[in-house]
Amino acid sequence: MQKANFFIGQIIYHKLFDYRGVIFDADFQFLGSQDWYDKIARSRPSKNQPWYHVLVDNATHHTYIAESNLEPSKIITPINHPWIDRYFEQLEDGVYQLKTRKN
Repeated sequence: MQKANFFIGQIIYHKLFDYRGVIFDADFQFLGSQDWYDKIARSRPSKNQPWYHVLVDNATHHTYIAESNLEPSKIITPINHPWIDRYFEQLEDGVYQLKTRKN
């Protein structure tokens, strides 16, 4: 199993499609369907690497991105997405703090 180089709450930059986002979940390898991969994963990244669920900045959708297409964002200003409060408490030192569940 490959070690993930990014983490939940980290602001990232998509190298191929030129957008920022924040990671809200991660998979140790591609866990989507073959149909989704064939239709959506245009750059055909390897399935045998970590994949990340990302809230896209200045958008209302989220994406599923292979690690090889990401780099840490040099810009760490807040992400503008309607679901940000669903997953995170606040942005602290450039990292979103995951919401903790209260029983």
